Amino acid sequence: MKGRSILVALAASLLSTTIWAQAALPVIELTAGFHRIEAEVAATDRNRQTGLMNREAMPQQRGMLFVFSQENTHCMWMRNTPLPLSVAFIDAEGAIINIENMQPHSEDNHCAKRPARYALEMNRGWFAQRGIAAGSKLRGLERAPRPQ
Repeated sequence: MKGRSILVALAASLLSTTIWAQAALPVIELTAGFHRIEAEVAATDRNRQTGLMNREAMPQQRGMLFVFSQENTHCMWMRNTPLPLSVAFIDAEGAIINIENMQPHSEDNHCAKRPARYALEMNRGWFAQRGIAAGSKLRGLERAPRPQ
């Protein structure tokens, strides 16, 4: 019985740590057409490097917005990321440049086709299922914290 109590306490501790880690990032609301997105914002080097690593699940309307300090042909990969994701590379005006589908735990690079200021990761297929493609505009990016 004591061993079971320790396991329950450990599981609760891990869950609260995961919830705290997720809650530590600011969340902003973005829209793509009439689709609402709750975007956790990775605006620091450390948060951009960690991204969605080790996340086991993510609600459908939730994603992660990466805010870069300068426009560049940024690339993303999936090291230590068990979720299948799609990434949209976005220019400074909010237009989607290109969208790439990424495999879990892959170190393959997925890059912007021209300089991007942002990248938005969502569950794999989220953009395609909603008819959101290159050229679509995202609104609300001005609410993102400045990159550090």
